[in-house]
Order: sequence, then C-alpha cells, then structure tokens
Amino acid sequence: MHTSIASTPPRPPHDTAVRPGHITWNPWHGCHKISEGCRHCYVYRQDTLFERDAAVVHRTAAFNLPVRRSRDGRFQIPSGTTVLTCFTSDLLLPEADAWRPEVWEMMRLRHDLHFVFFTKRIDRLASLLPPDWGEGYDHVTIGCTVETQAMADRRLPIFGSLPIRHKWVICAPLLGPVDLSAYLDGSIEEVTAGGESGSEARICDFAWVLALRRQCIEHRTPFTFHQTGARLQKGGRVYRIPRSLQREQARRAGIDYMPADRPEP
Repeated sequence: MHTSIASTPPRPPHDTAVRPGHITWNPWHGCHKISEGCRHCYVYRQDTLFERDAAVVHRTAAFNLPVRRSRDGRFQIPSGTTVLTCFTSDLLLPEADAWRPEVWEMMRLRHDLHFVFFTKRIDRLASLLPPDWGEGYDHVTIGCTVETQAMADRRLPIFGSLPIRHKWVICAPLLGPVDLSAYLDGSIEEVTAGGESGSEARICDFAWVLALRRQCIEHRTPFTFHQTGARLQKGGRVYRIPRSLQREQARRAGIDYMPADRPEP
C-alpha cells in the first residue's frame, strides 16, 4: 500500500492535527540538533512560544493513538488514513529507544494505515528495525532528509543500502545546490524540496530547486516543490514570503513533476 505524500504538509504543528485523509501522530516530542538544517528548527521556535524546552524529549499523550478504539470497538483512526509520524521529533532519536518497539508494534498491527516518517538519523535505522521487518513494511514510507550536498553524500548511500519498500528524499530546508543524480536509481519514489521558514530563514535559491527538478526528470522520479521558504531568491532578487503563502507560492510555480507513465494516486 502506498499513496503519494507530495501534498502532505512537512510541518504539522500539533500531536493530533487532522486533515482529510491524514492525521499527525507524534508519539514523542523534542529533539536535538545534529546538522546545519536543524539550526532554525521550527519545533524549537514553536516550543519557545510556549516556554517549553524543545531539547527535552518526552512521550506525548498521543503515544498510543493508532490503536485507540471508540466505544463501539472500532479503531478511532479509520482504515486508509495516512499517518504523518513523529514530525515534531525524530523517530530514530536515541532518547526514544525504549519506546520505539511499541511504535513498531502499533505500525505492524495497523497495516491498514499508511505511516510516513522522515529522519536525519538514517544511520541508526538498521540496528533499530523490528524482527519481522524483512524487506520493509509495505505500508510504511521512510524519508531521508538532506539539506546540503555534504548531507546527501553522507546519508543517502546508507539510505540506499537499507531494506525499505517506499523511500522519499526530502531536500529541506534546501541550503545550497544538491546533486542527487547518483542516488536516483529507481528506488526513490519521490523527491521534495523546500526553503526554510521563520524570521531567521536562510535563502533558498530557485535555481537550486529547478536543478533538482531537472535531475528528477532525467531519472523519471516524481518531484514536488512543497514550500518556498521565507526568503526565496529568483532572478537575482530575494523575495520575502509570509509563512501563510509559502505553500501556495510553491504550488503556483507549477514545477511539480510526475512521469507520464505513472498513474496519479
């Protein structure tokens, strides 16, 4: 089971934020910055507003959300829902090692859902997979985040070697030109790109985005420009784009790509 995640928000704000066909599930909250893409992390910005410490990792009240049942005995999350998982943390965070087996078990039990998570810690995955993972759960999509060429060259060789049925590469926040050509071998189902949000956002050059798109077209890999970021450079000019318009402006650019012989989901 696999559905496109091109239209799903990469930054859902709450533990149980619900949209049609999608639900956000954050079994734990909090994280630690490990690379340049983390510098202006939206979770840290958000937690500061609520006077919380984003570096403190804790289980949330939504921990068992996928297996909760209504009074009539049915699961509260209906079959077929896409579950955006651990978007205010990292599923592979070391502090969560004691809790993760329960998460894998809930994913295994709810094989009628489509779970999506992405990580900057792909190097930890092999040692953390559940015993029955095999070549991957067919209802789980894993995304590897790369923000620069250095991170692409560090993380994607590991990503490519792992048994994952559905793979997504997220170039966000895009902080420089990135060449993915060596990694688009047919195993990557989608590439998404986006700029950085927030008042301290670094520039995202539209030329970098277009270069990624060209690579995806050459390798017949779906591509989505999911948000402009707060500071988009185009044609030698830097545009400051309000958060509320960053997705819409990216969509209006009209550069998303889907190979003609691949059916729309």
